[in-house]
Amino acid sequence: MFNIRTRRAALAAAAVTASAALVLTGCSGGSAPAATYDPDEKVTLDFAFWGNDVRAEMYDKAIAAFNEEYPNITVNTSFLGFPEYWEKRQTEAAGGGLPDVMQFDYSYLRQYSENGLLLDLTPYLGNIIDTEPLSDQILDIGVVGDETTGIPTSTNAWGMYTNPTLLEEVGVDEFAGGDWEDYNAWMKEVTDAAAAKGVELWGGTDYTGRIQNFEIQQRAKGEDLFTEDGEPNFTKEDLAAFWEQGDGIRTDGTVIGQQRLEEVNPLSGFDAALTASELTWDNFGAGYLGNLGEGYTELGLVAPPVTEDGAKDLYLKPSMLHSIAATTKHPEAAATLLNYLVNAPEVGEAFGTNRGIPASETQLEGAKLDPLGQQIADYEASISDRLGDAPPVPIVGYGTLEEKFRQIGQELGYGTLTVDEAVDQFFAEMDVVLNQ
Repeated sequence: MFNIRTRRAALAAAAVTASAALVLTGCSGGSAPAATYDPDEKVTLDFAFWGNDVRAEMYDKAIAAFNEEYPNITVNTSFLGFPEYWEKRQTEAAGGGLPDVMQFDYSYLRQYSENGLLLDLTPYLGNIIDTEPLSDQILDIGVVGDETTGIPTSTNAWGMYTNPTLLEEVGVDEFAGGDWEDYNAWMKEVTDAAAAKGVELWGGTDYTGRIQNFEIQQRAKGEDLFTEDGEPNFTKEDLAAFWEQGDGIRTDGTVIGQQRLEEVNPLSGFDAALTASELTWDNFGAGYLGNLGEGYTELGLVAPPVTEDGAKDLYLKPSMLHSIAATTKHPEAAATLLNYLVNAPEVGEAFGTNRGIPASETQLEGAKLDPLGQQIADYEASISDRLGDAPPVPIVGYGTLEEKFRQIGQELGYGTLTVDEAVDQFFAEMDVVLNQ
């Protein structure tokens, strides 16, 4: 049914033949020889992930299927909530005791990679780790410097959710696409139509408060936010021009006001059915439906406004990755487990879209997508012409900058900062982060 089974069988057979001649590597380093796996070796691996009981049950099913094929590899699993998970990894990293295989978050990949804490997976690609079901765009996401230290399990992309129920209520059609001015005009149409009907609803939220919208506008010019060397790739003038785009829609009432957003926090305006659209990652749909509650059974999902026609401004971002500790004593067995968790259709069947839309074609074949999952998969296929290479792995401290950007957006919404003051504040924060 699935080609990966044939490939894995071939790899295992090759491994039996070659295992006696190979010197097994003990830890990381780009100089590791092409690896293989000894199917006769009894191995125990530690595998850690963040999640909850639901995800733990899914991993139990996935690893049970793994052990049918690899009975000699015992997998000990553990999980924590996201903040606690990274606190524990930091402690383990300091003591040299990271788990053999780990769920990994994109924002930590550079920090751990540049500190030599993760195994370079390059020697295992196309060998133990099947790369045929993974596009080059997907594989490039996990590259730091010249080493591959993470393989994405799933992807998401920047998109725009809309609320068909609210649009029908105020009599406005779905956003038909266009540039940012077209989007501003559409939001104003929604806001005005709602006001005319006495409905408390706005077309959207000030999109200049999200660094991702600045990022895709910069990418439309062929510039990622940061270079491969971690240097900023935009000027104060670029940032000022971006934030000035929000001046009009903030002051004329087109978008929901900051004070109203604070009243419904931690929900967003879209979660609270106060806005008809929101730009965000496409895997946020299930959360939106849950927060909107009864009466809202579907969402619209369309591409963000265009900055330059034909530009490759969007990209696939990993919902999560899988990585291996540099200190693992069993790199081949760990790579075998990682390959299974990333590519096996049985894992796709166990998880569905719990980890996002599977990045591997074989795993996607095994996944049973619910209607929203299928909508997201269709959306990501629909934007293929706008998908470019993923930007360099986020710099250390990127999360801090993203949060500062959001906070400055709030100040702009309240009118307590001018755009020039906002730019100065962000560059001052960036200077601190880059010089830590």
